[in-house]
Amino acid sequence: MKFEVYCDESRPDLFASARPAAKFMMIGGLWLQTTDRDEFKQAIHALRDKHKVGGEFKWQKVSTSREQFYQEVLSTFLDLGDRLRFRCIAVDHTKVNLVHFHDDDQELGFYKFYYQMLRHWLDDFNEYSVFCDCKRNRDPRRLEVLRRCLDSSILSSTVSRVQAIRSDESVLTQLADVLTGLAGARLNESLRAGSARHRLLQFFERRLGRRIRHTYKAERKYNVFVIDLQGGW
Repeated sequence: MKFEVYCDESRPDLFASARPAAKFMMIGGLWLQTTDRDEFKQAIHALRDKHKVGGEFKWQKVSTSREQFYQEVLSTFLDLGDRLRFRCIAVDHTKVNLVHFHDDDQELGFYKFYYQMLRHWLDDFNEYSVFCDCKRNRDPRRLEVLRRCLDSSILSSTVSRVQAIRSDESVLTQLADVLTGLAGARLNESLRAGSARHRLLQFFERRLGRRIRHTYKAERKYNVFVIDLQGGW
């Protein structure tokens, strides 16, 4: 079967920041079968038309005036069950040793965590296309190296491409942004009580049936991987 993954990240600057404003850097991916892509895009576009939402929607743009739109988008995601799945990795930047483990290279470290988010949901006998939000890389080979590493990690499946796309041209990337933002907001506890984004987080957790937290790999709908960088058993 053919699958597509639409990815986005939150706070990738934490690795280099002298005055970090949060604890966790997040990378998230929205997973779906290629045959479902057009149906899901049409459903989101229908909600945009219904609520007269033009332009890009994303976590940072959640507002009181568009709160109902975001609630309905998230309800659509949840109602689709295993047909539309989400996984993100949360990285505690205070525990990342760039010098010892990533050749003192922030960009290399970032894409190693990208690999960790994606690799553990690659299953046998499938073909995957991964779409990343456009990001200016110092090394232009980063995405191709990521593709090769993923492709060689599971011999019975194929990662045919890892491609950068503009988020303002992809509603599925925009949905990945919102879902990643929800996880990052909960883990970083960064929201003001009573704000539109805080209310949306509470709405999503009520619909999800639990508080957003680290989950086991087997969690298939909304999977949050808080990576342990301390080693041990």
